[in-house]
Amino acid sequence: MEKSGKVKITFSIILIGCILLLVAVVTDHWAVLSPQVKDNNITCDVAHFGLWRLCIKRLYIGAQSTNSNECGPLSLPGEYNCTYFKHFTPGLEEEIFEITTQKEYSISAAAIAIFAIGFVILATICNLLSFRQKLDYLLKPASMFYTFGGLCTFVTVEIMRQSVTRMIKSDATVWIAYYYSWSFGCACAAAILLVIFGIILLLVSLPRMPQNPWESCMDAEPEH
Repeated sequence: MEKSGKVKITFSIILIGCILLLVAVVTDHWAVLSPQVKDNNITCDVAHFGLWRLCIKRLYIGAQSTNSNECGPLSLPGEYNCTYFKHFTPGLEEEIFEITTQKEYSISAAAIAIFAIGFVILATICNLLSFRQKLDYLLKPASMFYTFGGLCTFVTVEIMRQSVTRMIKSDATVWIAYYYSWSFGCACAAAILLVIFGIILLLVSLPRMPQNPWESCMDAEPEH
């Protein structure tokens, strides 16, 4: 297969990672948190959140199994109340979420996610220019930007994981159980695709290695 074909296939797979990254950043199903349900409770609140927003869903105890001490599942009907985090929208009051536990982690994760998107945008611009203007040397910085974006996404995922763990272990919150949802999965998949195929794009963009002892890398086809 020619080099241009390999680049296009690799770029197509990377685009899937870019889409998954954008979906993960703008959605709020990274983790679902559940409090303990007591026998005398009529309702319980289950929460799911992302980098920017928290949603609390009030469920009626009668709608769920009484054998479980946890609130949920999230798919049960209930009343939604979604709000952006207090440190992003000053003046809003958070009651159950204990925003002091989450603030530093959320700001760090959101900032690094923005860096990841920035790297991906720069990489995509370089890649498109290499296609249209025949500037093959732009594939190298593009591959590095994609890899950096994937690494930033890995860091964001780890920060969010630590955030959830801290909230569950904290005595200041009501949450006793959690699970990671589909936004978290999108972020993990995006990080893997961007790092792996970013490196593959770099390898594909390198000059052809010598195939005979008397050849050198200088004998490869020149880049436009």
